[in-house]
Amino acid sequence: MKPTHAFSTWLFLRLLAFVYFCAFASLAVQIVGLVGAHGILSAGVADATLRGVCIAGVALSIVLVLGFVPILILPLLWGGYLWLSNVSGEFLSYQWDALLLETGLLAVFVAPIRLRERFRETEEPPHVAVWLMLWLLFRLMFGSGAVKLASGDPTWRNLTALTYHYETQPIPNPLAYYARHLPAEFHRATTALTLAIELLAPCMIIAGRRLRVVAAVLLVGLQISIAATGNFAFFNLLSVALCVFLVDDATWTTAFRGRPWLTQRLAMEASHLQVSTLTVRRAVVGAAAIVIIPVSLFTFAGSLGVLLPAWQIVAPVASAIAPFRSVNSYGLFAMMTTTRPEIVVEGSSDGATWTAYEFKYKPGDLNRPPPWVAPHQPRLDWQMWFAALGRYEDNGWFQSLLVHLLEGSPDVLALLDRDPFNGTHPRYVRAVLYRYRFADPESHRATGAWWTRERIGNYSPVISLR
Repeated sequence: MKPTHAFSTWLFLRLLAFVYFCAFASLAVQIVGLVGAHGILSAGVADATLRGVCIAGVALSIVLVLGFVPILILPLLWGGYLWLSNVSGEFLSYQWDALLLETGLLAVFVAPIRLRERFRETEEPPHVAVWLMLWLLFRLMFGSGAVKLASGDPTWRNLTALTYHYETQPIPNPLAYYARHLPAEFHRATTALTLAIELLAPCMIIAGRRLRVVAAVLLVGLQISIAATGNFAFFNLLSVALCVFLVDDATWTTAFRGRPWLTQRLAMEASHLQVSTLTVRRAVVGAAAIVIIPVSLFTFAGSLGVLLPAWQIVAPVASAIAPFRSVNSYGLFAMMTTTRPEIVVEGSSDGATWTAYEFKYKPGDLNRPPPWVAPHQPRLDWQMWFAALGRYEDNGWFQSLLVHLLEGSPDVLALLDRDPFNGTHPRYVRAVLYRYRFADPESHRATGAWWTRERIGNYSPVISLR
C-alpha cells in the first residue's frame, strides 16, 4: 500500500499558516519605514497599500488555520508575499523569503478542495505533490550541507565553524553567548554533527518508513538547536513544517495509538472528491512537476558548481518562471564569518560631539543583552549586518538611511530603538566601524557587559544635507 499523508497535510497547513502569520505580522510593523513613501527605499506604493497587504496576509493566515477554502486562501497568501517581495527589494531577499514562496506555491497542490477542511474530514493529497515537498526538503537540507564543503571554507573543513558562528551570526540571542564559551571540542563535535545531519538525513527520504522517521527526528532536532541559539526569523519553523511530510499516516496512527479520536480519523476515507475532479487535480500537479523538477534539479546542481547537460533546454523555462521566485537553490552559511564588524551610526549638531543611534536588536550598547526576537525579523538590523561585511559605496540603501536620519524621517526613526535628538535634526551623520566580541565570562560577571569592541575606522564619510 502507498503511504498516505492526510494528517501530515493537515498539520503542515497549520504550521504554514502560522509561518505566514509571523511573516506578514513582522512586515506590518516595519514595511512603511523600509519601503514606504518616506521609507529608506521608497517602493512607489502608497503606505496604506503596503500596510493593507500585510494586514490582509495576517487575516488570511488565520482563515487558513480555521480551514476555510484552503485551495483559494493559499494562492492569495502566496501572491501577497510575492508582491511584497518584489516591491521591497533587498529587504525581502533572504533565503527563507524564497523558501516561503516556494513552499507556499507547492502547498496549493496539497491543499484539500473543500469549503471547510475539518479535523476529522481531511483529504489525501496527490502523491506527486507530496514528493515535490520532499524534493524541496532534500534540496534545502542537503544543499545547505553540500555548499559548506563545496565553498572551500576552511572553518567547515577543519570543523571550527561553530566556534565563530554564535558570536558572528546576524542577531545572537542570550543562549548564543553561553554557547560561544563552551569548549572547543564541543564546537568541533557539533560542527561535524551538523554536517552529518545535513548531508545524510536527507538521503533517508527515499528509504523506508522507519528511516524517514529517523530523518525527521534528526532534521527537526537540528532546527530546534539552531532556533535555540539564534534569531533566524521563521526559517526554522518553516523547515520543521516541511519535515512533517516525512511522517505518514500509519506512523501517526502508531504514535498516537492511545488517542482513538486520531486513529478513527485516519481510518476514514481520505477523499470524497468525484473522479473527474481528482483527474483534473492530478493533471495540474503533474504539469507543475514537469516544470518544477527539471528547473529545480538544474538550479540545485548549479548551486554546487555542477553544470548538467541540456541546461540550454531548461534555461529558457527557468528564466520564464524566475519572476515568481518559487523554484530556488538553497545553501545557508556556505562561508562562515570569523569576525564581527559592526556599524555604529552617529549624529552630531556641531561636528564635534557625536551621539550614537541605537538600533532595536543588533549589537550596539555593550551592556545590552542579546535579544530574543524570532520569529519576528527586524529587516533593517539584518541589513546592517550585511552592510558591515561590505563597503559603504556599494550599499545605496545605507546611504539613503543616513539621508533620512538627517531629515528626521519619523517612519525611518521608528525602526530604531530611540532617537537621540528627540525629533530635532542632526546637522551631520557618520558611520563608524567596530569589531565586536562577546565579553569573557569573568568580565561579564564583573561589569555586566555582554560585548567588547575596538574601533576599526570610519565606515562612511561625514555627510550633511548641504
